Amino acid sequence: MIKSALQIARENYVPKMPKSLQGTVKVVEGKKTESVADQAEIEKMFPHTYGMPVLSFEAGAAADKPAMNVGVILSGGQAPGGHNVISGLFDGLKKLNPENKLYGFLGGPGGLVDNQYIELTADLVDHYRNTGGFDIIGSGRTKLEEEEQYEQGLANCKALNITALVIIGGDDSNTNACVLAEYYKNKEAEMQVIGVPKTIDGDLKNEMIETSFGFDTACKVYSELIGNIQRDANSAKKYWHFIKLMGRSASHIGLECALQTQPNVTIISEEVEAKQQTLDDVITYVANVVAKRAENGDNFGTVLIPEGLVEFIPAMKKLISELNDMLAHNEEAVNKLESNKEKREFVAEKLSDESREVFVSLPNSIANQLMLDRDPHGNVQVSLIETEKLLIDMVKAKLKKMKKAGDFKGKFKGQPHFFGYEGRCAAPSNFDADYCYSLGCTASMLIGEGKTGYMASVRNLTASADEWIAGGVPVTMMMNMERRHGQMKAVIQKALVKLNDAPFQKYADNREEWAINTQYIYPGPIQYFGPTEVCDLTTKTLKYEQGK
Repeated sequence: MIKSALQIARENYVPKMPKSLQGTVKVVEGKKTESVADQAEIEKMFPHTYGMPVLSFEAGAAADKPAMNVGVILSGGQAPGGHNVISGLFDGLKKLNPENKLYGFLGGPGGLVDNQYIELTADLVDHYRNTGGFDIIGSGRTKLEEEEQYEQGLANCKALNITALVIIGGDDSNTNACVLAEYYKNKEAEMQVIGVPKTIDGDLKNEMIETSFGFDTACKVYSELIGNIQRDANSAKKYWHFIKLMGRSASHIGLECALQTQPNVTIISEEVEAKQQTLDDVITYVANVVAKRAENGDNFGTVLIPEGLVEFIPAMKKLISELNDMLAHNEEAVNKLESNKEKREFVAEKLSDESREVFVSLPNSIANQLMLDRDPHGNVQVSLIETEKLLIDMVKAKLKKMKKAGDFKGKFKGQPHFFGYEGRCAAPSNFDADYCYSLGCTASMLIGEGKTGYMASVRNLTASADEWIAGGVPVTMMMNMERRHGQMKAVIQKALVKLNDAPFQKYADNREEWAINTQYIYPGPIQYFGPTEVCDLTTKTLKYEQGK
């Protein structure tokens, strides 16, 4: 493996940890729990793992633990810090018993079913400490939802004497982990399943999961790029940059990057939905900001756009919901059609009158993108919808009308950007390196205590790492019922931006001033070495949420 100087230096970084994980551990049980919604349905579906207590760790007396083999899976999209979860899991298991072994299933959940694996040894794990990416074992998006898959995975684990699985993933992956835990417990199979909260989107969080890992690093990477673009805009003074950011279901990344960089416009999907705004409302708002800045001679600026914006515009949301259901039942018929025109006509005939009107009004390119293959969960792949280009074209057309009416006398040149993959595999910030290592150690402790159906939890994250609170939260506690693939299913409830919470209020209090004035912040690259106040800061979102 060829390594950069930074990677070599990062291998020697020792993650900071909560005091409770630095020695031997005892488990303290809290109150019994219930799901966030749909309690009767969730309890009926998960009778063996519903209602378990929240767990926290404290220093305890040493106890002998029998040797065991554990499997680990990286599931879904990459997020900075995944390698440190595995490092913390590996070290934690070895601390419990030096004879413990850790196996990594290759290529995500599919590796469990297909029996593709490697043993993770110290020599291998040491080379990946504090590095970005998931390349130590790879990842994948195979959904584990068939009994045949559960049984094949169990048989493969038995052949390796594996009695515990750790699934590192987002809300859907951890929902799968909970389903597996319930299935194996119902069968009285000797198999524990523990989840770890991962997603750069930041939408897997609640009172017990303060943030998902990777969010901090990804936002710092995107904010550096946004800062660079803003400095370029402030230098050339002739371009409006429309920047689409990751986050299909929530605008956490856009909000965090706005708080870090202070752009002229940030669209928050949740606000668009709450105010029942139309696409034209959004376009008009942006065009008015462009016009007001032009009055000051500033024909440049930056606009941040959440990846999933189109799904939050009420009429578009209804359209996409109908499309998801319709395509789930007519996928084969649509795929048989040769031209996009034929597909659009076929689809339009099966929509409600309201959604058909919206669908046929869209540019053909956007309508075609809305018909593309769904992701494994049956949802439109919003990353493939060029929202940033759509907004540029529509703002340009709006400004043309405003110019004819004498309401705009400036110039407008739009530049589109989409920041996605750039942030998913960055070397983790010190915060994510510490947090992920602690999550991995926590997962090993949950396994050592014989727990299943839990997600590793590390809280109090705005304090110094030694004051963090480690433990476990039942996955069923986070669940509700949602429509997927045209059917109601139990899934972890996504955390959206709350318009009454401090992070959004901080943005709302300042956005008018940021819109008209050029008050850009240029964060620069992530700092790994230096004073704590520069290197170990977490997100502004966490800071404001916790009143710091």
